[in-house]
Amino acid sequence: MTGNRAVPGTGALTALLTCAMAFSMMQLFLLGALGPRLVADLDVSPTVLGLTTTVGFATAAVLSPVGGRVVDRVGPRRCLVSLLAVAAMALALVGSAPGAGFLLTSVALGGLPQALANPATNKAILAAVPPDRRGSVTGMKQSGVQLGAFAAGLPLAALAGLAGWRGAVWTAAGAAVVAAVWAARALPADPPKKAAPTVRVPRGMVAWLMVFSLLLGGGIASVNTYLSLYGTERLGLGPTAAGALVAVLGVAGIAGRVGWSKVAERPDRAVRLPGSLAVGAVVAALSLAGSDSVRPLVWVAAIAIGVFAVAANAVSMVLVMQRAAPGRAGQDSALVSAGFFAGFAVGPPLFGVLAEAGRYGDGWLLVAAEFAGAGAVALLWAHRERRTGVRS
Repeated sequence: MTGNRAVPGTGALTALLTCAMAFSMMQLFLLGALGPRLVADLDVSPTVLGLTTTVGFATAAVLSPVGGRVVDRVGPRRCLVSLLAVAAMALALVGSAPGAGFLLTSVALGGLPQALANPATNKAILAAVPPDRRGSVTGMKQSGVQLGAFAAGLPLAALAGLAGWRGAVWTAAGAAVVAAVWAARALPADPPKKAAPTVRVPRGMVAWLMVFSLLLGGGIASVNTYLSLYGTERLGLGPTAAGALVAVLGVAGIAGRVGWSKVAERPDRAVRLPGSLAVGAVVAALSLAGSDSVRPLVWVAAIAIGVFAVAANAVSMVLVMQRAAPGRAGQDSALVSAGFFAGFAVGPPLFGVLAEAGRYGDGWLLVAAEFAGAGAVALLWAHRERRTGVRS
């Protein structure tokens, strides 16, 4: 990135990008962590709660390809400032929602920050971070999503107990405004706008990672949306303890994304990692299914979902940056993200039908099947890469 302002140091840039990733999905983590309070206060059903995730991620999936082209054309600074400003607006509207319809509309607006997040942050890393540090910086900024989960599940959920769920959401909106001002002041100006080559049909690695991310996202979204509600309805946890499940998942996701992205800095390892992490995610989902009988397993399962399933998405972003053609990093990132968001849109409604019938065990088995499908796709792609020796 060039311009009148100096490029911030790697540490400051990493912190800023981590915040951007956290706020891009903060509203959905808040809806998950505060789900029991919203169900009671707004009189929404578990199925409608799942629809909030569907609406947000369906919007993000539709907008992602366009968002990737915009980032490649106008640069990451403009997009990051816009991302944070729109996130603040969406959070403020969620906090003002009088009922389910307004809530769903507010969540749809929050799809725009999600669509911009990976393309803009990845472009910023490619522009300002040396190649030998991109894996670790990517893992750290991707962990911002889980930092958002932690903030939603612990401090903001605790604040909701004191100030109400609306007060917690409005506090998050104010923090997003502060982050937007920080981005506007800290990041250097973008280079002049330029046309970028447009990718119409996903091919090669991008196509494989889109399918992998679709299945992975479906499982992760179901866990994010219903883990807290499962804790209160089936395991007898109070609202704060159930929210802490989301926080535990968030902390584990931070560790997993940072650690596995560092491992993925070696391209030969990066190819093998998605399949291996998906296998670990299957075991984690099966542990959730068993927690109805052995309740302490729910905490072990939440940690394992973070370490394996959540981390796999960060490794996908490392692969994209390692292999993106010049000028196409934003679009490639956006296409893979679109697959992930589509999974987030589809997964919770399917799980919600089972949750409404009280069949949480079957829901966790569905999540395990989604992770198993993702693993099969990743292992097939890795086998193809080894067999052909061609970087697709």
